[in-house]
Amino acid sequence: MTNSAPTRSGKSNWPIHLILIAAAIVMIVPFLWMILTSFKTVTEATQIPVKIFPSHPDWSSYAKAFEKSDFKHYYLNTAFTAFMKTLFPVIFSSMAAYAFARIRFPGRSILFFIIISVMMVPNPVFYTPQYLLMSKWGLVNTVTALWICSLVSPFATFMLRQFFLGISKELEEAAILDGCNPFQTFRYIMLPLVKSALVAIVIIQLLWSWNELQWPLIINSSPDKLTLSSGLATLVSMFSTNYPILMAGAFMAVIPMIVLFFIFQKRFIEGVAFSAHKG
Repeated sequence: MTNSAPTRSGKSNWPIHLILIAAAIVMIVPFLWMILTSFKTVTEATQIPVKIFPSHPDWSSYAKAFEKSDFKHYYLNTAFTAFMKTLFPVIFSSMAAYAFARIRFPGRSILFFIIISVMMVPNPVFYTPQYLLMSKWGLVNTVTALWICSLVSPFATFMLRQFFLGISKELEEAAILDGCNPFQTFRYIMLPLVKSALVAIVIIQLLWSWNELQWPLIINSSPDKLTLSSGLATLVSMFSTNYPILMAGAFMAVIPMIVLFFIFQKRFIEGVAFSAHKG
């Protein structure tokens, strides 16, 4: 009896497993194609019929990508922007989430509804007013303009509020009886209890910031202020594109995020699973 249950369960789930395997293949194939193309010659990358594997793997595309683009500045700009676009949203959104979850004040529900409504609006809607604001402040073509408009994340605020709502009020009341003020209660009692959610938000913010393309392309045109995603656009010319060099540049751009994901994979899955349960 004990051995047959898992077998029946496995058989009943085979359609789901097939769908998941198909979805995994759909997501993995473009990534593998990018790596294989980076080792091909230009002729192999564009020939018909399509050639899957390179005849003789060629590493020179990686060196040429470095020669054609300023990857050193791209990495520095991207790392700094991703850090700032993660640090401030985590700080401000966690404070806002705690206030919306625990502190009663006039207009709390209306303000939270407005913040959540921002999540429904596509980002390009905000680009024009943000650009005009940056232009007025003299921040166009600066690294500051890449992150200054993203100090608070509505998604992080919503997610952390759900976590704070799930924490027992007795803990908060005990902290107040021990003499903690609201900020001390938030910093030393409540914040450590949502550590899993904070880790998930940090990783999600880093991924979003690292891969962001549209806003860096709009706000910056100076070559030494570009990020990795926008800098890759310089490898595409108007009349022709060297696909092996472009794919080599794209692979170098995602390597830091791949390393980061494997290092924090366990915490990331725990945080997302816990947030899904809370949501």
